[in-house]
Amino acid sequence: MTEGNTAIVAGMIADKTGGSLFEIKVADDVYPAGYSELIKFAKKEKRQKARPAITGTVDNFAEYDTVFIGYPNWWAEMPMPVYTFLESHDFTGKNVVPFCTHEGSGFGGTDEKVRDVTRARMLRGFAIYGHTAQKDRDFAREKVNEWLSSIGF
Repeated sequence: MTEGNTAIVAGMIADKTGGSLFEIKVADDVYPAGYSELIKFAKKEKRQKARPAITGTVDNFAEYDTVFIGYPNWWAEMPMPVYTFLESHDFTGKNVVPFCTHEGSGFGGTDEKVRDVTRARMLRGFAIYGHTAQKDRDFAREKVNEWLSSIGF
């Protein structure tokens, strides 16, 4: 199996910033493996505004000054487990930096949703085509590094 588009970009960010990674994983992974089935399932979760339980915790979350939040953009929406993560952490006094992978919609307003949920200071985010992250990693890394430099990393 190939590495996910958002995971690829997250790894590039961690490499450049020296940051640590935390993958948001659902507690009861009932997500279908097939693309068409997954699309149907994710649309249903979106309609229901589901907040699936997630596993794991971020060690020493309170000690982080800056938190990068990455996700695929599905129909101008973050996956519902990302909301679970955002709503279960206190972002008071933190800088939050959204990034997403997409196939044409950019952020589609999801960066504003991150701001609204976290109520944190936002740094300019980054959106990149998922197929670019997956198939042209050198170009993607160049764009990630340019963006990080432009926001002080």
